[in-house]
Amino acid sequence: MSKTPLTVTGAEKLKEELRRLKTVERPRVVNAIAEARAHGDLKENAEYHAAREQQSFIEGRIREIEGKLSHAQVIDVTALPKTGKVVFGVTVLLEGTEDGTPATYRIVGDDEADIKQGMISVSSPIARALIGREEGDLVTVNAPGGALEYEILEVRYVN
Repeated sequence: MSKTPLTVTGAEKLKEELRRLKTVERPRVVNAIAEARAHGDLKENAEYHAAREQQSFIEGRIREIEGKLSHAQVIDVTALPKTGKVVFGVTVLLEGTEDGTPATYRIVGDDEADIKQGMISVSSPIARALIGREEGDLVTVNAPGGALEYEILEVRYVN
């Protein structure tokens, strides 16, 4: 299986969620199951079934995060040479050539993407159009709503 790119921030968030699931959520659910068992008949015990369902979800999420981290290639953008070229992890300041609309995006892994925070997936149409380009370049993005043209004003190598 190939490595999946992940920013340092994204890797830290996954590690923190994994720590919380293992040290807080898992023991809490185990205690809830033990308490529900103490109430007797398990066939008609809704608390027991809810706790088991929650345990199943937590264990699945733990396996998912461990898998993502084991296949992740963590990229520290601050350690990359500052060439002005758009690569994974950088923050790009753009300006629409038609209307002058400014836009700022950080190119991140698929699991980290959050458009409201200005974080776009490396596999998104905008990111694919930007990768490999440099400051000052004009970029045409084939978006679902039609072609958009941007000028790359600045490339920042920050976490």
